Amino acid sequence: MAHTTLITAATLHAHLDDPDWVVVDCRFNLADPDAGRRAYQAGHIPGARYAHLDEDLSAPVTATTGRHPLPDPARLAATLGAWGIGPETQVLAYDDLGGMLAAARLWWLLRWLGHAAVAVLDGGLPAWTRAGLPLDTDVPVIAAQTFTARPDNRLWLTVEQVQALPAHELLLDARGAARYRGEMEPIDPVAGHIPGALNLPTESNLAADGCFLPAAALRTRFAALLGERPAATVVHSCGSGVTACHNLLAMEVAGLSGSRLYAGSWSEWIRDPQRPVATGAA
Repeated sequence: MAHTTLITAATLHAHLDDPDWVVVDCRFNLADPDAGRRAYQAGHIPGARYAHLDEDLSAPVTATTGRHPLPDPARLAATLGAWGIGPETQVLAYDDLGGMLAAARLWWLLRWLGHAAVAVLDGGLPAWTRAGLPLDTDVPVIAAQTFTARPDNRLWLTVEQVQALPAHELLLDARGAARYRGEMEPIDPVAGHIPGALNLPTESNLAADGCFLPAAALRTRFAALLGERPAATVVHSCGSGVTACHNLLAMEVAGLSGSRLYAGSWSEWIRDPQRPVATGAA
């Protein structure tokens, strides 16, 4: 049985020696882009490969893109194959922020490329270490596989599609409330949000222990904004298309399947000063 949303530390530990399972460490710090790699070198789940958000899970930034453009599918497929990920591989992604940076991004990217057997470690590395499970500093010896990308571009929206979003569809902004309202902006040069977007910060998908809330609680959380709308009418946004994947994952855990990603998100939206900017609560 493929794992397609979340996996517990105990289940992952039981499969560490399974040759068809590949673990990927996705730790990243926006303020210190090499911090995740250093943390990986200091200690990681045995057998894990390291995925760098900027280098592996994004394309180069241009004058019109956001901070983390979607990677070229062929280039990402080559990287995945070099990590030993093939068509039958169960992939497990983890970070140290409950999946927000950047395990959920890898989860979404693999689904975009047609690989459904990917899950995020619930609670991330803190859950693993709380359970007393081992860390390693060895870099694994990897048998490369052939990964064939079959991107489904129905899963994400361009900025032009967001500008033309029908009134019955719902844009959810995953950033913190203060950034959404435009009261502060620590990363991007313009503060505020896309007009019409509603705010649903990713942090509230998690319980105090850093694990996802139960599916029923997540469903209630999203249903409060969806109302009678089907899940497929929801589009997720954030600062650069990374933490928005966490809300998308949370909806899948809740059984609300079919929502999509605005991949460029706020940092792409503000590249054109002619695009409107909203501030305040809504």
